[in-house]
Amino acid sequence: MAAGGGKSDDFQPFPVKDQLPGVDFCLSSTPSWPEAVLLGFQHYLVMLGTTVIISSIIVPLMGGGNVEKADVINTVLFVAGINTLLQTLFGSRLPVVIGGSYAFIIPTISIALSRRYSTFVDPHRRFKASMRDVQGSLIVASFFTMVIGFFGFWRIVSRFFSPLAAIPLVILTGLGLYAQGFPQLARCIEIGLPALVAVVFLSQYVPHFLKSRKGIFERFAILFSVAIVWAFAEILTAAGAYDNRAPQTQFSCRTDRSGLISAAPWIRFPYPFQWGRPRFNAGDAVAVIAASFVAIIESTGTFITASRYASATPMPPSVLSRGVGWLGVGLLLDGLFGTGSGSTASVENAGLLGLTRVGSRTVIQISAVFMLFFSVLGKFGAVLASIPLPIMAALYCVLFAYVASAGLGLLQFCNLNSFRTKFIVGFSVFMGLSVPQYFNLYLLVSGHGPVHTRSTWFNNVMQVIFSSPATVGFIVAFFLDCTHSYGHSSVRRDSGRHWWEKFRNFNTDTRSEEFYSLPANLNRFFPSF
Repeated sequence: MAAGGGKSDDFQPFPVKDQLPGVDFCLSSTPSWPEAVLLGFQHYLVMLGTTVIISSIIVPLMGGGNVEKADVINTVLFVAGINTLLQTLFGSRLPVVIGGSYAFIIPTISIALSRRYSTFVDPHRRFKASMRDVQGSLIVASFFTMVIGFFGFWRIVSRFFSPLAAIPLVILTGLGLYAQGFPQLARCIEIGLPALVAVVFLSQYVPHFLKSRKGIFERFAILFSVAIVWAFAEILTAAGAYDNRAPQTQFSCRTDRSGLISAAPWIRFPYPFQWGRPRFNAGDAVAVIAASFVAIIESTGTFITASRYASATPMPPSVLSRGVGWLGVGLLLDGLFGTGSGSTASVENAGLLGLTRVGSRTVIQISAVFMLFFSVLGKFGAVLASIPLPIMAALYCVLFAYVASAGLGLLQFCNLNSFRTKFIVGFSVFMGLSVPQYFNLYLLVSGHGPVHTRSTWFNNVMQVIFSSPATVGFIVAFFLDCTHSYGHSSVRRDSGRHWWEKFRNFNTDTRSEEFYSLPANLNRFFPSF
């Protein structure tokens, strides 16, 4: 062909990139300040949904009403702002938001429904008593997470990570939250579906129609979509479209049914031990420790996603372990302030990095300032927190998909022609979806999990671990990658280990210092190995 004058630009495989190309602002760069402020507010808006959902689940079961729910939401926002600043300054240094975690819902509900509170007649006293028990469990679990991170145990584990083991973890970190997407959107289809269409149209199609305005719609599609559909929901509510509908429909669709605006104070500073002195129970603490272990694994998937969408290099194990240690500090603050649930790296905000193509650390720090601001000015924060949840679910359909696609992008490091690779990826993803489905359906039908012994704490531990898709998928993939045909000469290249080898140590690649070194030259006192 070459001798006969054939073309020299024959199709070639796309080159492997250890830094994602096409990102407008990487981890260490910053957009203009007006744009950075708007992007920070957009990240704040996205993390509100999970904050409201978790608080709306646990607070009524603990005996609280709208006033308690508003106080808990403001507390979660306040602590999330502090934790996000700490994580971006001293932890992983990645553009990640630290917010509420679904992994802690099961042990929190178990505490709230405990028979030890049956003697309480006053719901508010029952709320404070159960919250104090949750606080004590979170404080104990925080030391577990800090030991795992700061003492380097997670660094040892992560040295055995390969792209092959990370693929199911990241994919299931996004796909594992599918129940928070369209099923929640469908609770009010007349506002949820328009929100989904608006996000997809504004972010994916409009930029190609308006070439000169390309960056605006890609970066602010969330703000435009929420504003348009929220206004549409206000019109439907004012017109009486839901006046005679079922109570559940009214709660999901109406813009005046959350009860947060009237219950929230104008100004309130959350403070430690605001619910009273924490109480400690061994069984509760063990269940929450299991939830913190799940949060570590899910946060690891989010960290990997954020590093890709921030166009940073793969995280050195020492940096990942440092980030986990600061997650433990975040759990300690959750327990001291009384958020009712533990924290983790926000999956939806990591997906927003991909949607906007802005992976700037500064933008996330600005969003943390918004969290602190609106947590203190309760009325203003309550207005935004009253956005109908089906609108937020529409955003999740896009944002969680971006996280899953970051996992698919790691396939470029592996040999896709290897049957070992095909088995480990396919089997771990399938088991990561199938096993939690079994545990969750069993719980829904029977009222308890498939592991039903006399030890409630053991039942909760099993339910927490095996109802997390990312945790199940990662355990399966990590075990198989470390044991299946491990001595074979081709395994190292098939699993992509050679691509990440130069990032195993902090000082091996100069880019690691650019992205992950501590501020104010603190690496002199806290070196990374």
